[in-house]
Amino acid sequence: MTDQLIVFDTTLRDGEQSPGASMTRDEKVRIARALERMRVDVIEAGFPIASPGDFEAVRAVARAVKDSTVCGLARALDKDIDRAGEALREANSGRIHTFIATSPIHMEQKLRMSPDQVLEQAVRAVRHARQYTDNVEFSPEDAGRSEIDFLCRVLEAVIDAGAGTVNIPDTVGYNVPEQFGNLISTLRERVPNSDQAVFSVHCHNDLGLAVANSLSAVMNGARQVECTINGLGERAGNAALEEIVMTVKTRQDIFPCSVDHIDTTQIVTASKLVSGITGFAVQPNKAIVGANAFAHESGIHQDGVLKSRETYEIMRAEDVGWTANRMVLGKHSGRNAFRTRLAELGVEFASEEELNDAFSRFKDLADKKHEIYDEDLQALVTESNIEAENEFVRLLFLSVCSQSGETPEASITLRVNGDERQSKAAGGGPVDAAFRAIESIVASGTELLLYSVNNITTGTDSQGEVTVRLEKGGRIVNGQGADTDIVIASAKAYVNALNKLRAPVQREHPQTADV
Repeated sequence: MTDQLIVFDTTLRDGEQSPGASMTRDEKVRIARALERMRVDVIEAGFPIASPGDFEAVRAVARAVKDSTVCGLARALDKDIDRAGEALREANSGRIHTFIATSPIHMEQKLRMSPDQVLEQAVRAVRHARQYTDNVEFSPEDAGRSEIDFLCRVLEAVIDAGAGTVNIPDTVGYNVPEQFGNLISTLRERVPNSDQAVFSVHCHNDLGLAVANSLSAVMNGARQVECTINGLGERAGNAALEEIVMTVKTRQDIFPCSVDHIDTTQIVTASKLVSGITGFAVQPNKAIVGANAFAHESGIHQDGVLKSRETYEIMRAEDVGWTANRMVLGKHSGRNAFRTRLAELGVEFASEEELNDAFSRFKDLADKKHEIYDEDLQALVTESNIEAENEFVRLLFLSVCSQSGETPEASITLRVNGDERQSKAAGGGPVDAAFRAIESIVASGTELLLYSVNNITTGTDSQGEVTVRLEKGGRIVNGQGADTDIVIASAKAYVNALNKLRAPVQREHPQTADV
């Protein structure tokens, strides 16, 4: 018998820390339900003390998810832990994940605390968290650069205080696989009560080694891996869930644990959902979930695959969900079929009004696009959520004239704070003209950092999904828009980003602690 590897997903917490990747409460719930369908063991839903919005999002996920454990992050502070405990109060299965830095540079430069003070604070935090739940996880932040003797002292003390999981983070992606694997092995050997806790790892990808470091740790006794869909996360990201799971599943000949409980056929669906909501596109050659992950162009490869798939494919595309891209609805489909298919995709409507609005959008799309795929439905729901948030600026009308030898010109009508305003502008291209027309009305003073277009499905009638990244005063947001007309999708994305910039944000970063 092999051990089961616990899959801990932190897309909703660490993934959201990518600049511009903030998610609404409803978007977090949608992703959490997708993770639950994948049968992920633990879903870290957020950092409840960070802001009222984060608190509400964690509470909403805790209410919605029944089969997975829902986790909230908390610094080693009573106020953080109390807030996490309250957010998780209605969870069917809840966990509090508390942490404090243990590396010399973090203790001296950030915390301004002595090692003894850090040790005392860590134990106090775990004991305090145990007042809310028996499922407590502790992380010594920047463990990868911590002194081994002190790390052993801290882990022994927090396990004795009641931490059932101890997570060893490579917070800055500094470690290499052999070194990190040895660290896990050494800790398990030297900490006297190590057998009383599950050892976990949380690796960042600054050197491109997050997955390799995580798997090395698993080979040396770690039985929980913290990861994210598509490797999303701050800086260079985190270990990619899909790569961790499929490596362990594919190489059962060498790994001493299994991931048989994970429904891997849900991986591609979850990947596309996270990409669509955050606006972070998946590169075509990305392992497992990239568009080219199972494509073969070389004649030699094609010939081999046709004769025997195993010649060049070590896993089946169907096993990770690529066959899920199927046409399900058309222009003659009714409301019940529409509602049923979206329910299968994990989308539920809070009211008949929401259903009617989404169904109306579906009918409009079906008039433009004959074949409606699951990805179209997901984009449609995301679009509905975006529209619902557009209280300050809303796109009402857009007309663009573009022809050879002439400067493109855009005419636009916006509703700004309830008032309709119109403008015209010329630009270097139709999208540039549209953006200039919007700016002539709103005068936002923002800087455009990114403009990206991706097709949602195949074919010339595919919807285009546009991501616009804007920056103002150090704050970065992503806006998304989708339409069969790329220019309209672009304008929608720009307006969505403008509305996100107006939303108040008072959000603490989880690696900032005033203890």
